[in-house]
Amino acid sequence: MTVEAKIKNYLQENGIKQNWISEKTGVPAGKISLTLNGHRRLTFAEYELICGALDIPVDTFLQPKRYEPQAV
Repeated sequence: MTVEAKIKNYLQENGIKQNWISEKTGVPAGKISLTLNGHRRLTFAEYELICGALDIPVDTFLQPKRYEPQAV
């Protein structure tokens, strides 16, 4: 699941409206909507703002990725 999808699920589960996120972050509502619906990539700066607005740690929606060498 993408970070955007995780954020969208979190908002839905907690009854938080996208407009509220827009107001708290200064990110236009249209950008929030496009991003959370998978039509636009979330920037790290926007991600930080969203986590700040939700008062949650920035690693909440992230999972470490591991390097896996490709077989030659």
